Amino acid sequence: MAKGKISTKNVIFIVIIALMVIPQTRQQIQIALHTVMAKLSPSIEKSEDYKQVSSYNWQLQDIESNSFQLNKTKGKIIFVNMWATWCPPCIAEMPSIQELYNDYSDKIEFVIVSNEKQEVVKKFLEKKNYNFKTYTPLSRAPETFNISSIPRTFLIDSEGNIIIDESGAANWNSETVRNTIDKLLKDNLL
Repeated sequence: MAKGKISTKNVIFIVIIALMVIPQTRQQIQIALHTVMAKLSPSIEKSEDYKQVSSYNWQLQDIESNSFQLNKTKGKIIFVNMWATWCPPCIAEMPSIQELYNDYSDKIEFVIVSNEKQEVVKKFLEKKNYNFKTYTPLSRAPETFNISSIPRTFLIDSEGNIIIDESGAANWNSETVRNTIDKLLKDNLL
């Protein structure tokens, strides 16, 4: 490269850095990057590595202020997701969660939890046209669900085994996840 000339790659790099510094564009770029990364399926735990849910004692509240006890899900297949409206990887994986919810909401329990105010969550869900039920915690989460980063998602079988424990954005509507849920549902019928 001749001295004094700026390559196209350098211009693109400078533009991306500039856009990341500008608050109005930063979140959109982060969401776009996480959407690309969220195309990957989460990994399934090996059966010998399964951990158990420590407790189902967790009181939650939905956005209509109805109380919900996680104890009601014991013995069922449960999809638990911790997220926030301000979190780019959470936003990136939400469409795949909605798609999974559309097909499995009558077969498994979805427990989607945010620590944010209910009004903030409700406004976000309405804006994005998401119809899955979300909850805010009313009591401290069991040790299993005490997490340090979001999004964090668990797929739990009817025996309380954690089949998937995924940190970060993932494609929850993937063939891997669907096949895993279908197998869990089939095993429950036997």
